[in-house]
Amino acid sequence: MAIHLRAHAFAANPLRGVSASTTAVSPSAAAEALLSLLDPSSPAAAADAASPHPPHLSKILPFRRGRPLASSPDPPAAAVAPAAPAWRLAWLPPSRVPGVAPDAFVFLGAHAEGDGKEAAAYWAVDVSNSEGPRVDGGSGDGDGSAFVDLRTLMVATDWSDKDAMGDLAIAGHARALLEWHNTAKFCGACGAKAVPTEAGRRKQCSNESCKKRIYPRVDPVVIMLVIDKENDRALLSRQSRFVPRMWSCLAGFIEPGESLEEAVRRETWEETGIEVGQIIYHSSQPWPVGPNTMPCQLMVGFFAYAKSLEIHVDKQELEDAQWHSREDIKKALTFAEYEKAQRTNALKVNQMCKGAEKGQSITEDLKVGSGEPVPMFVPGPFAIAHHLISAWAFEGVPKLPSSFSNL
Repeated sequence: MAIHLRAHAFAANPLRGVSASTTAVSPSAAAEALLSLLDPSSPAAAADAASPHPPHLSKILPFRRGRPLASSPDPPAAAVAPAAPAWRLAWLPPSRVPGVAPDAFVFLGAHAEGDGKEAAAYWAVDVSNSEGPRVDGGSGDGDGSAFVDLRTLMVATDWSDKDAMGDLAIAGHARALLEWHNTAKFCGACGAKAVPTEAGRRKQCSNESCKKRIYPRVDPVVIMLVIDKENDRALLSRQSRFVPRMWSCLAGFIEPGESLEEAVRRETWEETGIEVGQIIYHSSQPWPVGPNTMPCQLMVGFFAYAKSLEIHVDKQELEDAQWHSREDIKKALTFAEYEKAQRTNALKVNQMCKGAEKGQSITEDLKVGSGEPVPMFVPGPFAIAHHLISAWAFEGVPKLPSSFSNL
C-alpha cells in the first residue's frame, strides 16, 4: 500500500509560510523582546518596563552538536497498547539558557499560542560551547529531556501525527540555520568577519568597504527513479554507506549552468551508464540531515524513463545498481516494517530522555513475521525516495504533454 503524507518530512513548517505570517512578530521586535529578557539592564528592558504592553513571549530551542533538545513522556496508562511514546521539542524560556551572547540566537518565526492570544517568538541557539549549566535532563533535574540526533527523531516521528511532523520541520529549519551560522563565519569576498543581521536570518560582512550580504546556503540535489517502461522495472542503487539490504534512487548535486533535467540525465549516465529520455517532476523536500558542511539540501524528485537498459556501475559512486520488478519493490514497501522502525526509534528517544541511550538499531527491527530479514527495503516515509518508489509501484506515473516526451 502507498503511504500518503500531508507534506514531506521537514516541509510544512508551522512557523513559516502564509498561515504563520498572519500572526508573525517582526524579527526586529522579537530581537528587542529577547534582549530585554536576556539582559535586564539593557535599554530594551527599560523600555519594556515602561511600556503598558509586555514583551513578546520568547521560546528557545537549544541545540548541542547539531542535536535539538527533545522531550518524550511515557504514553498515558489508558493508551491502547502497544502505544509508542511520542516526542516533542523541548522549548525553554530565556532564563534557562544563560551565558549565551544575544547574537547567537536565530529567529525561527512566530505563531499564536491559541485563539486571541499574542504570538510567541521562537528561537534556536547552539549551546555546544556554552559554559552555563546544562539545559537537558542529564543535569539530574529530572525534566525528561535530552539532546537527540535529528535523524533519530526523523525515524521516530509518527507521520500521521501533524504536531510531531510540524516539530520535525521546525527542528530541521533550526539545524540548517545554526549549521550555516557555524560555517559562514567570514565573508567569501574579502575575508572579514561576517556578523548576524535580521535576527540571524542572514549575515553581513563587517568590512565597511565591502558589506556583502550573505544568505543561508541551500544545496539543490536531483533524486530520480529511473523506469524501464517496457519491462515494468525500476532502477535502484546501493551506496557503500547504506545499511545492509537497503536500496534507493539515484541522486546527485546540480552543477552550475545546468538545468534540473540535465542534471537527472548526467547523473544517471555517469553513475549507471543508462541514457534517460522523458523526465517527469514529482515533488521536492528540504533535507537538513546531511553533513554539517551542507546545512540544508533541497531534494528535487523526478521520474525518468530509460532509453537504454545495460548497466555500467561507476564503482567510485555506487556499490551496485540493479533493475527491480514492480512486484519485488512492492514487497520491499511493507507498511508494517516502517511502523516497527518508527516504534523502535520512538522508544529509543524515550529512553534517552530518561537518561539511557539503549535501543535496537533500525535494521535489526526490519524483519518479516517469520523472523527472517526482508530481502530488501527502501528508505522510509520520511524520505522523498520512498514516495518516488511507492508512487511508481502502486499508482503509476503521470504523463507529460507530447511535446516534452522525447527530450
